[in-house]
Amino acid sequence: MTNPRRFLLRMALFLGIVVLVIGVLFSGLEHAFFNNVGLNSLSLGILLVGIALNFRHVVMLGRDIRWVDAYRGGRPQEITSSSGPRLLAPLAGMLGERGDRFALSPAALRSLLDGLASRLEESREIARYFTGLMIFLGLLGTFWGLSQTVGSIGEVIRSLSISGDDVQSAFAGLKQGLDAPLTGMGTAFSTSLIGLSGSLILGFLDLQAGQAQNAFYNELEDWLSTQTKLSSNVGTGEGSDQPIPAYIQALLEQTADSLDNLQRVIARGEEGRISANANMRQLTDRLSVLADQMKTEQSLMLKLAENQLEMKPILARLAESAGSSAIDDQTRQHIRNMDAGLHRLIDDLAGGRDEMVREIRSEFKLLARTIAALAEEEPPLATPPKRT
Repeated sequence: MTNPRRFLLRMALFLGIVVLVIGVLFSGLEHAFFNNVGLNSLSLGILLVGIALNFRHVVMLGRDIRWVDAYRGGRPQEITSSSGPRLLAPLAGMLGERGDRFALSPAALRSLLDGLASRLEESREIARYFTGLMIFLGLLGTFWGLSQTVGSIGEVIRSLSISGDDVQSAFAGLKQGLDAPLTGMGTAFSTSLIGLSGSLILGFLDLQAGQAQNAFYNELEDWLSTQTKLSSNVGTGEGSDQPIPAYIQALLEQTADSLDNLQRVIARGEEGRISANANMRQLTDRLSVLADQMKTEQSLMLKLAENQLEMKPILARLAESAGSSAIDDQTRQHIRNMDAGLHRLIDDLAGGRDEMVREIRSEFKLLARTIAALAEEEPPLATPPKRT
């Protein structure tokens, strides 16, 4: 939100200009001030109090602005550590009751803004009264001085007597008698000068304070408008402004919560389906690799069978030759080695086949577990809340 320091800077610059003008015109202002010290001192005192009040109004906005900025920025430690707001005390109470679930109805927003506007107006009433009081004191001093002037002029006229022999003494008496009317005129003009000047100063400071409060009010209204839920009044007729019943409001809030929960469940189910699809792709890749291995082993087994078929006639001829003539030890040893190699090859083929079967079984078990997990993770359909 807008920082009120810029308004304080304007007010301080204006007061600096006023002090500079007073310094330039100090000699004449000093003579005017001593025409009626009591009334002029009262006017200056009221002026200082009005200046302090206007500065206080702008400074006090800083606490509420810091509280709103801390809440909008999501800094709860600053909200709890700092002092509570002064103008936004009802809003702070509503936030304390509802916690993070902050939503306003149009009626609540209107009531909150109306209360804030009335508090802002009430805070500036005293400062405005001081502005009018300065004008009143200026006029009071004016009429007081004029009354003194009129009364003293009447006394001078009544005491005036001119004779032919004593003209100089008559003029001296007239000169002495005019001191009182001149003093009254000085009182009238000096109090008017101080009163009107003070009202001018307080009027500018009040204008800056009003601009600061209006900027705070407008920015707060813009933020609260984003937190307002609009709802149509069903069955109330055109142009009506009746509030929604409490049980309908509770039902709508419960429906909104159910929809939020359903959205979260659907999001989790979607994430589970994505991970399951990834697992299925990995399983498909492994099965394709396993199928390639099975094809390779099948081709090897076919080649081995073909080799065994080719060796059958050789073994038959060897058996015939063994029956007709004796086989030497070297040939017999070669036959034993071939027989042992064939047995080892058959054992290796049987072991490879068993291992391949076990791998296929483990892959199918993993596939069955993945499908079962997907079936368990399917989100149930959210049932709408029951109407009361």
